[in-house]
Amino acid sequence: MWIECFKGDERVEGSDADALVERMLAHIRSTHDVSYDDDEIRLWARNFGDASEREDGPVERLASIGEIDVQPVTEERIDDWLRFFDRDAFPDNPDWGSCYCLHPHEGDGPERPWRDLRADMIERLRAGATVGYLAYAAGRVAGWVNASLRSTYRKYDGLDPDGPDPASVVGVSCFVVAPPFRRHGVSSALLGRVVADGADRGARFIEGYPRAGSDGGDAAEFCGPRSLFDAHGFDPARNEERFTVMRRTV
Repeated sequence: MWIECFKGDERVEGSDADALVERMLAHIRSTHDVSYDDDEIRLWARNFGDASEREDGPVERLASIGEIDVQPVTEERIDDWLRFFDRDAFPDNPDWGSCYCLHPHEGDGPERPWRDLRADMIERLRAGATVGYLAYAAGRVAGWVNASLRSTYRKYDGLDPDGPDPASVVGVSCFVVAPPFRRHGVSSALLGRVVADGADRGARFIEGYPRAGSDGGDAAEFCGPRSLFDAHGFDPARNEERFTVMRRTV
């Protein structure tokens, strides 16, 4: 198990989770001025440490991945989705291993135990409150995209008040691609399926939210790069401080 400070200046390793959490708390309190209380820092550190053990998928990028097959996450694919997020999505970045792609729906808030986030997302998928797709390649799940209605995203609540009804917009909020499959066109295949299914879902528009000022790193591009949306016929509709709204009609 290991935990790295969110400032990147300290890493602790060992088998005693409680001891590692307390060491990280002591480091943060002695080194950084942050507003989080002790229990929230402990919970964040515990989530990180758990993910560092749980996320044991491969990290070496494959030279080629063959054909990509994209499928919606239906009830029978939830186990595939769980394995992907439990083990394969973030072996190189366990700090994100507790998200389970719930953040777009909930927005910013206090740290929560990863098991609670996991359970909440399972229920959302079963109820159809979250809509997403899995990309399969080389016999494994290679990636995921959250393509729910913008009306379900608290993160984008109030976005473009003079624009289209949020219930008519499919919002492409997050891409997650496992390390071996990155830079092989997985995100493009996922976005292509979202666009192709837009009419059958009754949507009028599809949107993406590429971040402004990205450094080009894999983690920084979790919303998809601007070039990806350009390539799929999206146009800039609105510039926000931290991202651009890219939109196309269905």
